[in-house]
Amino acid sequence: MKVFHLPSGKNWLIQRSYRRRLTDGNEHGRASRRGTVDASKSPTLPLVHSSSSHHTPTNLESIKALLFGSYFNVLLVFVPLSFVSHFARWGSTADFLISFCAIVPLAGLLGEATEQVALKLGQTLGGLLNATFGASSSLYLHDESEVESMSNAGNAVEAIVGILALVKGELRIVQTSMLGSILSNLLLVLGCSFFAAGFYLPESNFQVTAAQASSSLMTLACITLIIPAAYHSSSLEKRLNEYLRLGTNKTEPVHTTALVLQSLGTLGDPGKDEIAIEDPVTRQGLLAISRGTAIILLIIYIVYLWFQLKTHAYLFEAQKKKDEDGEEIEEEEEEAKMNPVMSIVSLVVVTVLTSFCADYLVDSIDEFANSHGIPKAFIGIILIPIVGNAAEHLTSVWMAMKDKMEITIGVSVGSSIQIAVGVIPFLVLVGWVIGKDLTLYFENFETICLFISVILVNLLVQDGKSNYMEGVMLISLYVIIALAFWVS
Repeated sequence: MKVFHLPSGKNWLIQRSYRRRLTDGNEHGRASRRGTVDASKSPTLPLVHSSSSHHTPTNLESIKALLFGSYFNVLLVFVPLSFVSHFARWGSTADFLISFCAIVPLAGLLGEATEQVALKLGQTLGGLLNATFGASSSLYLHDESEVESMSNAGNAVEAIVGILALVKGELRIVQTSMLGSILSNLLLVLGCSFFAAGFYLPESNFQVTAAQASSSLMTLACITLIIPAAYHSSSLEKRLNEYLRLGTNKTEPVHTTALVLQSLGTLGDPGKDEIAIEDPVTRQGLLAISRGTAIILLIIYIVYLWFQLKTHAYLFEAQKKKDEDGEEIEEEEEEAKMNPVMSIVSLVVVTVLTSFCADYLVDSIDEFANSHGIPKAFIGIILIPIVGNAAEHLTSVWMAMKDKMEITIGVSVGSSIQIAVGVIPFLVLVGWVIGKDLTLYFENFETICLFISVILVNLLVQDGKSNYMEGVMLISLYVIIALAFWVS
């Protein structure tokens, strides 16, 4: 279909079959080749109104589009059950499992509502909103010459879980859920996407420069987690050396225990051991490093958003596909499924429901883990991120199967960047405000897992190509890490 601009100022759709009748060398033929037609001189030419682009969905249509847009929404039945289980005191197991299932469709609704709101805001504001709340989306700006596309991934569910756990003092849940979200996106989501795309194409291509910029920023974020771990180990080593130099009357088993705790990177309790594994000076140093680094990372994240959405947006655009004749295939404009008012109302309502379900989930983790013998680290690093990122997983895989690898990279790597450079520093500063001493010091084993994951992803994306074998490698590493946390 070809869009012609008539003198009346309205856009009409003129079918190609009729355009060929005008190419007989007369005035109408020349006008059609220029893309303009004088309506007064061609009264027999059938014209069709482009009314679909001006249709605004009603409130009922908006609600239907939101609730019936995905098969995952069948699980919405668990949302009211989550409230019933909590107030009826069905137990921690019921609270955990029901809230766990309820968050899956809510994450998808949160992304869909955000996408619909973003469609009305334009590329820059829409991209920022999607980077904050949306699960995944493609935004399109249309003018007379080009179509620009962009995708962003959001982590609203992880942020909500993190804030609620932080308020309740569950600092380990905060750290493990954030780390798990990064590992899930980098290894599981990207791995499944590469593997799925390999069934349709021998190789998939994507923008090398954008992928390298994203992976480099992810490496920087990983380094900011290694520095506090190195500082902690160095401080502990100095204290142990000072302890041994003073030559106290402590027995050898005490020394051995301290050295074992040092190698594990375990936080000690000054009230339980003769040797305080983490003294107040070291803790204050970790807090100063973490809070200062958090401020710097948030500034970097703002600069990265400006780089991605404004100055270098072209690096993150998908390459336009061409047909058999070598002509570019234009993307169709994404039509809004919800009106602006219902989009905003839905975004607020879904966010509130998600916060309640996440609150019930966090409350039940301790008792559920103890009663069933499941490590809390496994719940935080493996289970919670899989639930929170379910919509992103499907979107990324689906886009990879359609050979839209720029969107896949944006969903997986971009989401990991947002967690590492945006959400974690934000939570550190929130903890500072409310009096919760959250730091960027993760256990050595967790830091090593993140480091090797980032290295593997950097090696695989640096050539701008992917295949199913690369997907197998990423998935395998994720399974190995999950197994390690299960037995930890």
